[in-house]
Amino acid sequence: MAGNVSLQWDREGVALITVGDGGASNHTVTAATVSFLADMLDEAIGGGARAIVLASSVEGHWLEHAYLDDIVQLVSGQAASGDPAGWFRSLQTLNRGSAVTIAAINGDTSGGGCELGWACDLRVAEEQARFSQPEVIIGAGTGIGGTSRLMRLIGRTVTAEVVLTGLPLTARRLYELGGVNRLVGKGEAVAQALDIARHIATLPPHSVAGMKKMLGEDEDLNQTDGIANDQAISQSLFANPDSVASMKAIQARFDAGESMDAVYWHAA
Repeated sequence: MAGNVSLQWDREGVALITVGDGGASNHTVTAATVSFLADMLDEAIGGGARAIVLASSVEGHWLEHAYLDDIVQLVSGQAASGDPAGWFRSLQTLNRGSAVTIAAINGDTSGGGCELGWACDLRVAEEQARFSQPEVIIGAGTGIGGTSRLMRLIGRTVTAEVVLTGLPLTARRLYELGGVNRLVGKGEAVAQALDIARHIATLPPHSVAGMKKMLGEDEDLNQTDGIANDQAISQSLFANPDSVASMKAIQARFDAGESMDAVYWHAA
């Protein structure tokens, strides 16, 4: 454990990182806490994590916005509670690191907390959770993806509503818009997220890492360049000796009469 951020191993390749109270009032996230989070993400990947679930131990809250005193201190030229670069380190690892990242959202999330969630590859949210970018109410802006990433997830129209009013979206509405992968009951987010993580951890690691790389890079490319990037990455994956062996084994099963459901999804 570092500060109030803990790392547990669910099984080989699957890490659960849990964030406690941000160390400030109303569970806002301090610079110290997010710096600990960045360290824990690095530790998980260094330890072989192929999928990481990011959770909160605080009742009613996932990760809320940045501790405002930290921001006031920084713009005044003074030290914050910790290294503010932790925000950028965490975002980079969540979005572009080799492990698949899954946000297990058990309660309200806002501001920079939401932006950490938008950076994850997948999001599982409990029905009572609310999502907000209240920066416009504060008199500030969404500095780390609350507009750019959210717009790619749910479109410009609703993103405009979120960032221009500062009002929250329910988890259900976000799910219906495609910003959440699974909508679950209260208390179920971590278990559901771990189920996804366990499945991902059974898949060929080089393929999962390659597909995550493709997703991240294609976000920044037009369609023509994105397809070219897809080709470059996929050709290297197809040529991997493990992939060649897998393709031969799978084709042999098809030739023997097995169905796609049976081969890929273990259906009877």
